[in-house]
Amino acid sequence: MHTRRRRPLPTCPSIESYYSQCERASPTTNTPMCIIFFKFDPRPASKNAYRLILAANRDEFYNRPTKAADFWVSNSEILSGLDLEEGKEGGSWLGINKRGKLAALTNYLEGRPNPDAQGRGFLVSNFLTDHSQDSYSYLKRVSSERHLYNGFNLLTAEFKAKEDTMCYYGNRGNTEPIHLNPAGIYGLSNSLLETPWRKLLHGKRLFTSVVNQPLPCEVLVQDLLNVLNNEELNTPDPAQESQGEGYSSPMLRVLSSVCVRSPHYGTSPTNWLSHLSCCACHQRTNTIILIDSSGNVTFTERTMLNCDISQWSTSSFQFKLKD
Repeated sequence: MHTRRRRPLPTCPSIESYYSQCERASPTTNTPMCIIFFKFDPRPASKNAYRLILAANRDEFYNRPTKAADFWVSNSEILSGLDLEEGKEGGSWLGINKRGKLAALTNYLEGRPNPDAQGRGFLVSNFLTDHSQDSYSYLKRVSSERHLYNGFNLLTAEFKAKEDTMCYYGNRGNTEPIHLNPAGIYGLSNSLLETPWRKLLHGKRLFTSVVNQPLPCEVLVQDLLNVLNNEELNTPDPAQESQGEGYSSPMLRVLSSVCVRSPHYGTSPTNWLSHLSCCACHQRTNTIILIDSSGNVTFTERTMLNCDISQWSTSSFQFKLKD
């Protein structure tokens, strides 16, 4: 049985004034930005330690319809947020099921995505519903269809009583998926896994300083949310700028922070956005997933409501993985 709690949390720091002058990226270069930090430690030395600590930002255009994280109506074993955009309904960016399967997705920053490509969110949903393929086999099949999608990075994992596995595949990198080494701390943004963009290195340092402390669960979650809402700019960054050819300089500057904020897009907006054309907006999120040594899962999602920085909903789900 799972339990669910809601509690208030402080809002993100306010946006810096210069962002109001930022340009919109051109329609051919709009690519949602996300970032994930995680510690994978299948057999932690302490009973109070975690097999997985994952912190993720979903940065998306404010007018893209989204359902906040919850257990699916069609499958009560799966917990995730869901895309509601026409033609992509049912896709996701991050989710877990009660049998220990987890998947997480980021897009690859590129200038001219194919508007006719298949929806990448189904790569997450399909893995969570699949009963026949393990993490590596699933990514192996996905790699054979890499040409059907715009650029993406996909993490798949299985947390089982006898063995934990995490794998990675990016369709703009090597043709083969890889198994991730245990007891590792990783960062994934909108380039390939562990690509040393300055924002990734900065966020990973903050994340590492938190997860290497023996913190109570509530404190750990709050400290990780603070990491995800770090607005410090990490420019100049030649590596990000080179990959982001086609984006305006102001937009690339906005995208250089862990917590992205701009007038039309980002982790969260400010109050004055209600006067802009993007006001038909939906939730943008921070997510924390913890799996302890006994298989207890804590899934916390902090979601922005109604395009208003003063309105946030925080949901926390707890359940135990099935053997």
